[in-house]
Amino acid sequence: MYVGTQLSGEKFNEVGDAHLRQLAQLGLRHVCVDPVGNPHDWTREVLERHIERIEAAGLVLDMVQLPMSSAGVDKVKSPSIVMGRDPDREREVDSICRLIETLGALGIKAAKYNFNILGIPRTPSERGRGGAIMSTFRHDQTTDDAVPSSAGTVSADEMWERITWFLERVVPVAEASKVRLACHPHDPLTRPGYRGMEERVLGSAEGLKKFVSIVESPYHGLNFCQGTVAESLENPREEIGDIIRWFGERKKIFNVHFRNIKGGRYSFTEEFPDAGDMDMAASLKIYKEVGVDCMIMPDHVPHIDGEAPFETAFAFCYGYIIGLFQANGWDPYGA
Repeated sequence: MYVGTQLSGEKFNEVGDAHLRQLAQLGLRHVCVDPVGNPHDWTREVLERHIERIEAAGLVLDMVQLPMSSAGVDKVKSPSIVMGRDPDREREVDSICRLIETLGALGIKAAKYNFNILGIPRTPSERGRGGAIMSTFRHDQTTDDAVPSSAGTVSADEMWERITWFLERVVPVAEASKVRLACHPHDPLTRPGYRGMEERVLGSAEGLKKFVSIVESPYHGLNFCQGTVAESLENPREEIGDIIRWFGERKKIFNVHFRNIKGGRYSFTEEFPDAGDMDMAASLKIYKEVGVDCMIMPDHVPHIDGEAPFETAFAFCYGYIIGLFQANGWDPYGA
């Protein structure tokens, strides 16, 4: 395992080559990007240009985001897949399969994705350490519980049918291309019936266990967001270790969002890794113990003051993760 980071397509387009060099200067080598534009239009030539740009900064393109983001059904680039809408989902999944084949041909060994209808629900942000703005979810403060999304009312069985349909088509292609597919959990777990969803089936550890067993393959697993998994637990500090072990021992962790929270099921704030309820140093030891072999990266950092709040907050997280590696005598670059 080794330290890494991610850039959305918009951010990748905005930050410029100086920021990519900055990542290398801060001690990073491995990145995940969502290349600019509609992912269904990505060609080998487009991806080759992104690889060249990243390598010119001294970095390695380790993973890309498939055209199935966390944005929710009204903004996602593959709405028919998550809606189970024929015949358009056939066209979308064919495009994704071609993209997976191209990634494999270019030596990009992993892709992450979401299977998400609601996006990432949150309530008004709260203040944390030093007045930092913390992304927050308090289910008791939600006001849209009875308002379905544009997907309408969706049963758990319908969601599992759509997920299974997708996996049965893409996992064999990923296997042939030797590209690991890493799915992000539903963020956060919400109460049954929230906004028309009988259940956010990928919002709990039990749902994720069912998910990874649908198709047996070493190329089917998780973008394991530790923060999101913790959001579904009654006592994240005590429970998270066993969950990491369960997925890690089965080789189902293909990327780690190394994120901490305060709180738990239905009520939490997102925190810096050193400021939440979970013992992140202990968590990293478990990832190492069970043989996780992927990027360990920041995600959803609090908003802080300053001229470059995004870059500064993430830089803190890089240093924290690299420091944990070195304190244990491990190479943060996977050598």
